[in-house]
Amino acid sequence: MTSPSTFAPVAGRLFVGGEWLAPRDDFASRNPANLDEVVGTFPQATEAEVASAVDAARAAFPAWRRTSRILRAEAFDRLAQLVKRDTDALATLMARECGKNLTECRAEVIEGLHMIQYVFGVGRTGVYGEVVASEIAEKDAFTRRKPWGVVAVVTPWNFPFAVPLWMLGPSLLEGNTCVFKPSEETPAIAQRLVELFVEAGFPKGTVNLVQGSGPVGEALVKNPAVNVVCFTGSYAVGERIQQVSATIPNRIVAAEMGGKNAVIVCDDARFDLAVNAGILSAFKTTGQRCVSASRIIVHESLIDRYARAFVEQAARLRFGDPLDASNFAGPLVNRKGVEKVLSYNALAKKEGVKVLADGGELGGKGCFLSPFIYQANASAGTRVTHEEVFGPHVALIPFKSDEEAAAIYNDTEYGLSMAVITESYRKMRFFRDECDYGMGYVNLPSIGAEVHLPFGGVKKSGNGHPAPRALVDAVTHRTAFTVNHGTDIKMAQGLATAIDGAPA
Repeated sequence: MTSPSTFAPVAGRLFVGGEWLAPRDDFASRNPANLDEVVGTFPQATEAEVASAVDAARAAFPAWRRTSRILRAEAFDRLAQLVKRDTDALATLMARECGKNLTECRAEVIEGLHMIQYVFGVGRTGVYGEVVASEIAEKDAFTRRKPWGVVAVVTPWNFPFAVPLWMLGPSLLEGNTCVFKPSEETPAIAQRLVELFVEAGFPKGTVNLVQGSGPVGEALVKNPAVNVVCFTGSYAVGERIQQVSATIPNRIVAAEMGGKNAVIVCDDARFDLAVNAGILSAFKTTGQRCVSASRIIVHESLIDRYARAFVEQAARLRFGDPLDASNFAGPLVNRKGVEKVLSYNALAKKEGVKVLADGGELGGKGCFLSPFIYQANASAGTRVTHEEVFGPHVALIPFKSDEEAAAIYNDTEYGLSMAVITESYRKMRFFRDECDYGMGYVNLPSIGAEVHLPFGGVKKSGNGHPAPRALVDAVTHRTAFTVNHGTDIKMAQGLATAIDGAPA
């Protein structure tokens, strides 16, 4: 275990209008692998400070909007070089703060880098308008995308580097300015990211940072000068954001809010691949991904064999110090997360499931849990197979037919991620068409994302916008622009243009 004295604590600051405010120690960020280690102390932004950050973004918007789109993109090229330079340090800080294994953290930094590179490339090659045919030969019609203005970026702790870049990247490229409110669980990596934006030369006010817990986010979302809210997190918070935003004119919300995802293992599945896909889906990031699968839906002809192999494989996983790259995964993010998972483990027993591996705390100074695995039949009344747990808690559920498997998969309030393991293109097509999801995979885990693909879901999982490419639709609005090249006025639909009875 890394000694707490190895790293100096971060002195947390807010960043408003191009200025770093004085450090304050209103709350601490601790290493979930060793709660004795303080990663840093940070300020809880006041309502006035949040308002100042929004005002700074609003003031910077006109000049940034008028800046060449290509020049805005070139700022991201400079940012990419800095992320390359600091990849290892960023991954280490992330591992210490959120508890993800170092290899996962490094992969996340690379994912963030890919987002930056994508934005840079789109700056020169992306299309942000179209030439559209008109009924009138003398008219040229166009559509153009225009930035909304100020974008609030509210992000989770489990992907504290890549997800902010998913949102900040397209927002800034398209000419918006941003106020960034990260999770209070990962303020240090958020501050380091903003420091890199500053070093890359983004103008004052284009990126602002406010830190803190729920009241900070509430003040940001309630501010009517915020035009767009980009959010990834829990359904409860996302629902609140949408409720508040419904009362504010000129407000768009792009939200991704979790899932109750599943891997469907068909009777023709490659068995070893199916087991590995289930393990990776359930236990990477210790089950703390919005796309983690807490349900493995297995054909009844394979369920007994699959259960034995799955439990045996899970027993070999090492959960330990996230800075030790040989560990499979690290701790849960905090004690609250541990207590939540333990409560669902207890609920599963109360609901009469067949426990296959009775996971529990691993001891020590961190928030470590071992996998809890059980077999359960599909039932609408079983809470543990319908509610998001967010930890190493997974159900194996048998099915008889493909139709039943799709029905089991769809029988939740969420619809984010789904994987199907099959050698049949017909089965693949059936599940592709019949399941409710935003991201589907075949012969792969339910986790994984690439920046040029959509990322989002349906039902309680969100409205499908929070993806690097698709987010452009949320942070810009389409405008129509029509030019008449004739010497008189001709209207579509044959509308008469005569005035006072005279011929047109």
